[in-house]
Amino acid sequence: MLALCSRPAVAAREPARRLTPVLARTPDSVTPPPPARPSPVRSASPPRAPWQGEGCSLPALACPHWAPAERHPARAPSLQMLRVGRICSRSSTRAVSSFLVGPRHLIGHESPHFLGSKCCWTNRTGAIGFLNTKLNIGSYGPCLSTLTETILVQAHDPSLLALEIENAIDQQRFDDAWRAYEKHIHMDGVPRKSVLSKLITGFAETCDAHWLNQSYNVVNHAFEEKSKLLEKEPLIFLSLALARSSLPNLSINVVRKLIKMEAYPPVAAWSAIVAHMCQTATGAFLAADMVMEIGYLFQNNRVDPRKKSNRPLLLMKPNSLTFNIILTASLLFGTTKKAEQLLELMPRIGLKPDVSSLIVMARIYEQNGHRDEIQKLRRHVNEACGLSESELRQFYDCLLSCHLKFGDLDSAVDMILDMLKKGKNTKRSLEAAKAVLEAVENNKIYLPYEKTKPVNSGSSNKSVCTDSQMLNYISFFKDKSFARLELDARELLKLLSDKLQEQVGLVKSEYGILYPTELMYAKLVKAFLEADKISALASFLVKASKEDSPVSVESSFVVQVINACISLGWLEQAHDLLDEMRFSGIRVGSTIYSSLLKAYCKEGHHEDDIAALLKDAQQAGIQLDPSCYEDLIQSRAHHNNTTGALNLFKELKSLNILKAGQNEFEMLVQGCNNNGAALTTKLVEEVRSGHPVNHAIHDWNNVIHFFCKKRLMHDAHKALGKMKALGHTPNAQTFHSLVTGYAAVGGKYVEVTDLWGEMKVLATSSSMNFDQELLDSLLYCFVRGGFFLRAMEVIEMMEKGKMFIDKYKYKCLWLKYHRTLYKGKAPKVQTEAQLKRREAALHFKRWIGLT
Repeated sequence: MLALCSRPAVAAREPARRLTPVLARTPDSVTPPPPARPSPVRSASPPRAPWQGEGCSLPALACPHWAPAERHPARAPSLQMLRVGRICSRSSTRAVSSFLVGPRHLIGHESPHFLGSKCCWTNRTGAIGFLNTKLNIGSYGPCLSTLTETILVQAHDPSLLALEIENAIDQQRFDDAWRAYEKHIHMDGVPRKSVLSKLITGFAETCDAHWLNQSYNVVNHAFEEKSKLLEKEPLIFLSLALARSSLPNLSINVVRKLIKMEAYPPVAAWSAIVAHMCQTATGAFLAADMVMEIGYLFQNNRVDPRKKSNRPLLLMKPNSLTFNIILTASLLFGTTKKAEQLLELMPRIGLKPDVSSLIVMARIYEQNGHRDEIQKLRRHVNEACGLSESELRQFYDCLLSCHLKFGDLDSAVDMILDMLKKGKNTKRSLEAAKAVLEAVENNKIYLPYEKTKPVNSGSSNKSVCTDSQMLNYISFFKDKSFARLELDARELLKLLSDKLQEQVGLVKSEYGILYPTELMYAKLVKAFLEADKISALASFLVKASKEDSPVSVESSFVVQVINACISLGWLEQAHDLLDEMRFSGIRVGSTIYSSLLKAYCKEGHHEDDIAALLKDAQQAGIQLDPSCYEDLIQSRAHHNNTTGALNLFKELKSLNILKAGQNEFEMLVQGCNNNGAALTTKLVEEVRSGHPVNHAIHDWNNVIHFFCKKRLMHDAHKALGKMKALGHTPNAQTFHSLVTGYAAVGGKYVEVTDLWGEMKVLATSSSMNFDQELLDSLLYCFVRGGFFLRAMEVIEMMEKGKMFIDKYKYKCLWLKYHRTLYKGKAPKVQTEAQLKRREAALHFKRWIGLT
């Protein structure tokens, strides 16, 4: 670079604000230095200086250093210098030439060295103009050839752009704010901290999906460029807004960035974020991952509470409220495997479950089939204080459901009879009668099973999650302790608990007394009938009828069960139950005999059963209705038994039942059937819609889960082989225990690939369902172990099932363990298997967005 003239010493003392034209249309130009801030453009054109040419429009820039001599007499024209840089490129080298153009006595308008130019400038907001210059350098300095180039003039002021961003946000002109932000990024990088925070919170307050995404993009760019410019409170506010607007994947990423910045959010703040995320299935899945990531920091007393430097980190430690929110949402949306992992995490971080957590734990164990764990909790539940009626309903519902899953019908019968006995004794007591009277007088009868509050659950989805008017950063910032957010989290937990209570179907409560529902009776009767335990079923129905004391015989459990068997076509079982009732001394009404006789007549080929049933009815003194006699007469006539038909007709005549009496009798029977048909209907629905349950699968799953939990993977694999040898097909829960067990042992990912092969075979030969938790665990193992061919197979299956995948998690996993994998060029000689592995890894890398 050659200098044509020296810069005067006085010019060195001039202010730094100046224009820096740079030649723009050069082939291989280098990046010019950042231009200085311009002076305000004047509306009226000032008089030209003596040294300015007519064709030059430089005075339009109104730079004070180029003001006319008559306005600034102290400044000589010789001091008004314009620095012009030219970038020249040759075939293999780049040279930068800079020179100073002086006043008119050096280069005049008619001079051969005149810069005849067509200028364009940069305005106050950073608009860029061009200076088309004819450069002719003659006798002064080195001899250079005449050039014609375009000079790019950049004159901008970042402070004015920052001010424009703030004003646009205040006036809710978000499009203008975004354009000004993009200009600022292009000219001067990320804005200063206050402007950046205002831009983030301004977009977040809109609760609009587009501007929330833009706000997240701002945070993402600032985090990569200058993370120190990000403040904790705006990021917490943005994460909360994203969670409320059903964008949980972006919300959790903001919290992760806060933790990486070591700007730890307090648990009162991020628990509210978690509560809003848990309103959707995807959000609950991500929230469980986030709690496990945060809880990992506090495992096994890693954080010393005695150090003052750890206080901000300890404020982030999850509490029982946070765990209750996650566990309740996991139950509600069916991600119970992650919920059980969270239960195992609680004692490791020194957290004890509260009373409400006991019920949630019981429901998680019931869903995962751990009956022994529920039995251990039973003593704690019975001794606990402060449990509500609905919570007790949930616990006993879990226990009864587990008994049915494992086929333990005796334990289920004992629980039901105990409930009926306690209810009968309580009803007889004077205190219960007074409580009932007071409840009736005060009109405060509460029957939780009847779901008396459907409106609240519907309005709950709308209240906290979608009300954008409540989201204001000023009020948020004033709440330094985040008490308002903690209150919101508790309200959302209550809404989730109310939704969860609606799933309780085996136990109901009336006036504070627990009773089994018709659905419970239906499931139990179905289990007895499938196991062909008619005598045990009859014994249970007899005891239940004695304890329950129905208003009429026709509405008793026995009659309803027999009616259900008749409706399902199980005539033999119905006849056996009727005989058991007769042997036990339980009197059954005439409707059962009539219904069973009509069913026999309809099917035919049951002459012996009809004769035996008629004999039993006569011995018990049961009077059949005329319609039953008519069916019997037609059946005998159809089978050419005229003698039997004639005898039945004579018997019908001897009954002397009037037509009016017959109609009245039929109406009475119909009324009894309508009043007591609840159990019959439930049993018929349960049998027709339900599938036979293999109780042994739950036992084997418990065995395999125990071995995996104790890290005895060899024994677990042997148990799996024996399970398949006995003809029991493993399900998703079986493989989930094995996958998590191999991952916990450390590095046994080859065994996981073998399991994946078995699962694919089972999926084609049986109706095995792959849930999101199992596939996510498989994907984590494959990415961690570097089996990207298998990982892409799992991803394809998840995308086909429209399951959510947390790409951010797997991107971090890749950067942590496989950052340098396949970075260089592919080797010239490689096998087909190596080529496939390389292509799968690069495909996965593109999928997570790294290329």
